[in-house]
Amino acid sequence: MSFSGKATYSSGSTLLEIAEDVSDIISIVSPYETPLLEMLGDPLYNATSTRHEWLEDSLLPNTGTINDSSWTDASADTSFIVDDGTCFRIGDQIKAEGSLELMVITNVSGNILTVQRGYAGTTAEDLTDNQVLHILGNLAYEGADKPAARFTNRIRKSNYTQIFTSSVEVSGSDLAARQLGLADELDYQKQERLRELLRDLENTVINGGMAATDPQGSSNVARSMNGIINSIQTNIFKAGQSGFPAGTSLSENQINYALRKIWEASNSNIDLIVVNGYQKRMINSFMYGLRSYGPKDSTFSNMVDIYESDFGVCKIIPTRWMPKDSVLLLDSSRISVLPLSGRSFHYKPLPSGGDYECGQIIGEYTLEFRNEEAHGVITDMSVA
Repeated sequence: MSFSGKATYSSGSTLLEIAEDVSDIISIVSPYETPLLEMLGDPLYNATSTRHEWLEDSLLPNTGTINDSSWTDASADTSFIVDDGTCFRIGDQIKAEGSLELMVITNVSGNILTVQRGYAGTTAEDLTDNQVLHILGNLAYEGADKPAARFTNRIRKSNYTQIFTSSVEVSGSDLAARQLGLADELDYQKQERLRELLRDLENTVINGGMAATDPQGSSNVARSMNGIINSIQTNIFKAGQSGFPAGTSLSENQINYALRKIWEASNSNIDLIVVNGYQKRMINSFMYGLRSYGPKDSTFSNMVDIYESDFGVCKIIPTRWMPKDSVLLLDSSRISVLPLSGRSFHYKPLPSGGDYECGQIIGEYTLEFRNEEAHGVITDMSVA
């Protein structure tokens, strides 16, 4: 027997008599994750000025470079020119890169070194322009007077703070009405704008740049911070660059080359590899030919989260805000994202000019990127 009572389908084409059934969950599709900021964590201190400064130092150099192409006999000449003679002292025992010959410096005159060739019974070898000279140590005489004091000067480095802000306005009616999926429209708008600003902060920390003129800000120039990529000047590795492993698709050889070069030039401990999703897939592919599966395995895993090399154990951080053709190699112990004191993200209520509530989400941050030569970037990689 068919049902003869009133049913939902008899309530009219628009179901005006039936209460709405709407989920109390509001889903968001826009990306707002900040994996790099989460990995770096909260700083140990705040910035106290819109221009934040820190000090960097280095040891006296123990390498130099030959700058002489006018050889008469490259395996016998006892004097040659170097880029910077101040790196060397009389009595330094030196060795040219790629050579077994030992030499001892007998005189330094400006950028001209005079040396004893074939020291300690080694065989004199040809020297070439742009060849690197390694200083093994200084030979001191017993009972000799102290050598002249040498030192390095500490260097001030700086970055500027950048203001991140967004407005919130909600009408009185909207505040009074019962909302689906939330209890307070004003609070919800605060959360949304904060997510956006955190997303923008991570993007700026990676890609941001400082104004070329008036970086401190003016009535015509907004103050902005230098991001990580723009701060790296020393260890920039490009596809096709001389000495860099061939290929435009990211390879393990290229990552190891970059890690080795950074390790050779600094006491850095690279522990973060920051990539876009495309280069993350390239890193995952390093394992393609090494995986094996049993007959009962039903899960295919193709993901590399940690890369362990001879030069450090690196956590791989994929972030949407990295350029698709680049890979960052970072020492996280030398990176901090600092709020200006009292200016971390917060909501500031503003006076209302009518039937609405309004305010501003505001924060001011800078990047402290210490020892840029302790980090590196691989760029110009294929994204096809």
